[in-house]
Amino acid sequence: MKIETVTGAALLPHVPALARLRAAVFAEWPYLYQAPEGEEARYLRHYAEDQGAAVILAFDGTDIVGAATCQPMAATHGPVRACFEAAGRNPLEYAYFGESVLLQPYRGQGLGVAFFAAREAHARSLGLPWATFCAVVRNMNDPRRPASYTPLDGFWRKRGYTHHPELSCIFDWTEIGDERPSPHSLSFWVKSLT
Repeated sequence: MKIETVTGAALLPHVPALARLRAAVFAEWPYLYQAPEGEEARYLRHYAEDQGAAVILAFDGTDIVGAATCQPMAATHGPVRACFEAAGRNPLEYAYFGESVLLQPYRGQGLGVAFFAAREAHARSLGLPWATFCAVVRNMNDPRRPASYTPLDGFWRKRGYTHHPELSCIFDWTEIGDERPSPHSLSFWVKSLT
């Protein structure tokens, strides 16, 4: 296994594999995301164009089996920035970790820890004093929830993140089996990097 931090145009050759990876992992619970044709590649190219962004890649040989993103919050999605601004927090002080995706056979082997360490190192290199990410809010009694599903709250707390349910935003996406997008609430976890 190898972990590599990629920035700028160096990300572009990896976009097709990353698009497939994101679509596969986010199709699982709790996101149940149905990726629109071509949308994943367009989304990922945004990271290649953002000078402050980094994507951490996990390789098994030459195959990408996981990835995690990091960028200054000032450059990310409008709903994320608006949520922090509404709460009186300055988006210019935050690194936003957009996603962390890892194929099932590679989970529980320390790659998630490595993803957080690499993203936090990148955020510190940009002089950002805070890191944050959001997670979808789901009803734990939802019948679609797999019996084997374990929430990641404990893992995130061990990394030093604190849940801030008062910080939340809405993103629309189409769930597997649906025909049109629906709103989904996401709440934030925050950590001081200083």
